Amino acid sequence: MRSAPHALRRTVTAATITLLATAVGCAPQPEEKAAGTPSASAGKSCGKGTLATKTSGKLTIATDEPAYEPWFKDDKPANGKGFESAVAYAVAQRLGYDKNAVVWQSVPFNKAFAPGVKSFDFDINQVSISAERKKAVDFSSGYYDVRQAVIALKGSKAAKATGIADLKGLKLGAQVGTTSLDYIDDVVKPKQQAAVYAKNDQAKSALKNGQVDAVVTDLPTAFYITAAEVTNARIVGQFENQGGTPEQFGLVLDKGSALTSCVSEAVDGLREDGTLAGIEKQWLSDAVDAPVLK
Repeated sequence: MRSAPHALRRTVTAATITLLATAVGCAPQPEEKAAGTPSASAGKSCGKGTLATKTSGKLTIATDEPAYEPWFKDDKPANGKGFESAVAYAVAQRLGYDKNAVVWQSVPFNKAFAPGVKSFDFDINQVSISAERKKAVDFSSGYYDVRQAVIALKGSKAAKATGIADLKGLKLGAQVGTTSLDYIDDVVKPKQQAAVYAKNDQAKSALKNGQVDAVVTDLPTAFYITAAEVTNARIVGQFENQGGTPEQFGLVLDKGSALTSCVSEAVDGLREDGTLAGIEKQWLSDAVDAPVLK
């Protein structure tokens, strides 16, 4: 999922670690030309001036509002801080667009991958790539491998769960349209119907107020929630990936977009040269301490 929606005890945002040197929080790209010019890896056909963007000379990037940490910082996607903001600007740079040429737009999570013509060039909002969603939109190559996690209040029955069987009798909650909700319905298969919320903030409030026993969200968000927002909660554990392939977040584009191959090429290049790994290390926590629920 996203679990659409963005400095921590577990260093979800390792602000003190200066790993990336650019102003947008991205690793330096020594093989690229100056910002604002087409990169060598993107190739001439993917360079600025040749892309059929929504606005000539600009790259329009969308995300939800509010923009949550650790994916974004201070609810300001344009500041280059937070994992997804940094990734967005790194992709833009690969395509030949400097920071001043990027225009941010607010688009609700569910609307981003719903059928219909998009108002953005690509959306970055913790949207998991799936066959079902591909019927309505295009996805870039995956920019982040993600796992889903369970959060519960400390000392509760849910917090003592050690496996999926222990979750079946609980009231679980998640954001609508997310992979987190899919894991509840398809993996846990609880006896009670899951509580569904329009926003992650509503799910967190329900957990605080005892309306649900536990909530499911992506693992980096879970670390942030438990460290900075619901500090009397803990991560119960994380789920294994289903089907033998990792769940990945992808950039969302119009179905059949002429930009898809160029955007995927940019993401692939960032993965191959280590930029994505560097951004992840700076902004997202290492999840080694979250036990796997089986």
